[in-house]
Formats: sequence, C-alpha cells, structure tokens
Amino acid sequence: MTDWPHAPPHRLLLPGTYMVTCSTYKKEHHFKSTERLQFLHDNLLRLAKDHKWKLSAWAVMSNHYHFIAQSDEKATTLSAFLSQLHVLTARHVNELDQALNRQVWFQFWESRLTFQYSYLARLNYVIQNPVKHKLVTVAADYPWCSASWFETNVPKAFRETVYNFKTDKLNLEDDF
Repeated sequence: MTDWPHAPPHRLLLPGTYMVTCSTYKKEHHFKSTERLQFLHDNLLRLAKDHKWKLSAWAVMSNHYHFIAQSDEKATTLSAFLSQLHVLTARHVNELDQALNRQVWFQFWESRLTFQYSYLARLNYVIQNPVKHKLVTVAADYPWCSASWFETNVPKAFRETVYNFKTDKLNLEDDF
C-alpha cells in the first residue's frame, strides 16, 4: 500500500492500543476557556466509552489533545470515534463564536502500540503533557488530563514504573 504523501498515514482498521494526537486547524486555541476545555474533555471520555475504546491516558489542551486507548472486540473504528468527537466539539465552539462552518480540527496522528516499552513511555508522555506545555508544574493539578485519575487508581509500583520511563527520545508530533 502506498501512503498519501500530504497527510499522516492512517491504518485504523486493526484492533489494538493506539496513541492519538490531534491538532486544531492552524493550532488555534479554540478550547481556551474552562467551559470549552471541560466540554472537549467530557466528550472525549464519554465518546470513548460509547465507542468501546478504553482510555489509559489523556491530556486535553486548548489547541490539541493526546490519548492512549485500547479497542475492545466490539469497538467502532478509531476514525468513527474521532469523527463524532470532532463534529460535536467543532459545532459547539463554532456556535459559541458564531463562526458556523469554520474548520476547527486539522490532522490527527495515531500510532498502534505493539511494544510494552513504547506503551509505557507514551503513557508517561501523555500523562505529563500539561507539564511539558508549562500549564502546570504537577500534572495531577491539571483537571483535563488523566494524571490525577492515574495517581489514585493504579498500583504504586506500576505508577512508579511509568513515571520512570524516559520520553525525551520519543518521536512524537507535539510542537504546540
């Protein structure tokens, strides 16, 4: 199969665990308010559940988001899940801004995670993403990411394992 040269390749039909990064168009900060961030965050979590994708980590910022999720045997495709999320959230912010039909979302990048070390490093990356972007000094203080959930719901040994994984050598699209 030849990839389309002007967009990230998407191979979304295989079940499994994926890391997804999505950007707003021109990296505009469409979700800059508390209400907008909450709307995007809540709908990401709700639609993941509706589409049978189990979130392991997530971080929602004003102009992009990351998540890691695993499909179950009855999951819809990742593209169907993301399409519904993007339509719903774009419509919402466009109504708030009275900017009907404005493009809100741009591209998304996904990686199917098949190696344990890759999964653990990316899990740490997503959880710590609000710190990377200098939104908070402690990830658990950022209400639109999974850090607080992770710290209260996973065993301490696993949490320490994840937090000790280096992320500086990961090749990820995140120039926001």
